[in-house]
Amino acid sequence: MSRGWAALAGIAAVAVALGLAELVAGLIAQAPSLIIAVGDFVIDSVPGWLEQWAIATLGTADKPVLIGGILVISVLLGAALGVLARRWFVLAAGGIALFALLGVVAALADDRNPVFLSVLVGALGAAAGIAVLYTLVVALPSRAVPPEPAADADAGGTPALSPVDRRRFLAVTGGATVLGVLAGVGGYLLSGRERLNDLRAAIRLPVPVKQAGPVPEGADLEIAGLTPLFIPNEEFYRIDTALRVPVVDPETWQLEIRGMVDNPFTLTYADLMELPQIEADITIACVSNEVGGDLVGNARWQGVPLRPLLERAGLQEGATQLIGRSVDGFTAGFPTVTALDLEEAMVAVAMNGEPLPAEHGFPARLIVPGLYGYVSATKWLAAIELTDWDVAGYWIPRGWAREGPIKTQARIDVPGGAVAAGRRPIAGVAWAPTRGIERVEVRIDDGPWQEAELSAPYDVDVWRQWVLPWDATPGRHVIAARATDGRGEVQTDERTPVAPDGASGYPIIEVVVS
Repeated sequence: MSRGWAALAGIAAVAVALGLAELVAGLIAQAPSLIIAVGDFVIDSVPGWLEQWAIATLGTADKPVLIGGILVISVLLGAALGVLARRWFVLAAGGIALFALLGVVAALADDRNPVFLSVLVGALGAAAGIAVLYTLVVALPSRAVPPEPAADADAGGTPALSPVDRRRFLAVTGGATVLGVLAGVGGYLLSGRERLNDLRAAIRLPVPVKQAGPVPEGADLEIAGLTPLFIPNEEFYRIDTALRVPVVDPETWQLEIRGMVDNPFTLTYADLMELPQIEADITIACVSNEVGGDLVGNARWQGVPLRPLLERAGLQEGATQLIGRSVDGFTAGFPTVTALDLEEAMVAVAMNGEPLPAEHGFPARLIVPGLYGYVSATKWLAAIELTDWDVAGYWIPRGWAREGPIKTQARIDVPGGAVAAGRRPIAGVAWAPTRGIERVEVRIDDGPWQEAELSAPYDVDVWRQWVLPWDATPGRHVIAARATDGRGEVQTDERTPVAPDGASGYPIIEVVVS
């Protein structure tokens, strides 16, 4: 058997191993996905600077790229093991077993994964992969009839496959690979997402005791290409550490309020939905958002205010930090006083009038105006823990600042890169949650700063649209913008990277006018 045929056999074996492991993980509720486990292990192990680079460079594509990279490496490893199996099948089989063992070790690095089920998934995947490799590299070639003359053999000393044997080999290899892929896809589909969608559809949100109210006339300028006042859920940015969106059953979910409190307690989803809720329009942003970037969005959130929950728990002296803990192990912490001072800080259960989408934290998450998500926006919330300031959230040891107030920012949405000469709008959005936006100014080329028209005032926690009419003349033009917040602080022109506490500088675009 030539190296090429053997490599195909190895790829098929790894496809079956991974596919069966994913299928078992999908069929058994607590069984871990080894692919996701390896990805999570990589995320938790890489240096902070590399993680920062990945988010800044890839944005919302960072997770698909990581999963794709794991699969590519798996395919290359399978090809190498297939070639090895031509002469040393036992070593190749050991390679598949080691491959599975690494996945099991990665799964067991997360103490939420049961040991037995983690080992079971790895063992079944490895056994299936070894069986397929043996069938393709040992069993099928041993039944092949050597062609004439007998000297027609490959470098490994085994007879070359005849045309009939090649067709049989390709049929078995292709079938095994397809079955492996289908098993993997089936495992993903069986992971509970469909049932979760059904459960979400059946939820009836309670009427909040404090509603956000109607949007004032003129708060949405409705200019073509301009970001709308509210971002639809399916278009809202998503940045988190979860490679696979956690599937949390609201019927068994619980929220613990614990730590430095006098009266720790636990809420079920039904308990949470019975508590008085508020509704608030709040713009949230990711600390990894570059100047002029789109990792920011505005939505109408509904949930239970944090303040009454903390008052019920009874804060102890020294409980200076509130740590949100996710079901997937993520943690984020911010000053307790922020939760007490901001009545809009909440355990959110709804987004834009519907139960939280799974991607955005269902069944519950934290929303805190004015703070970047890495210190506040814990999704798939499992616990609220009161601690002192010595406890560090997930991102802090990775080089990010302890406190993350959202910086005053403006963004230019229109015009695009090329426009025709004539009267054109320069427009965008600006945000400074908890402080509001009082002014946006635009500079064209080396001209003076010109004050833009703002949308109608609405809420200090909500971004504000702005527009400046422009008589565009032919040529290349450079446009910059800057915002002034409600405290009179002007957006700085000092250009800084996203780490450690958010990017700063003016958004600048180039426009070619024809």
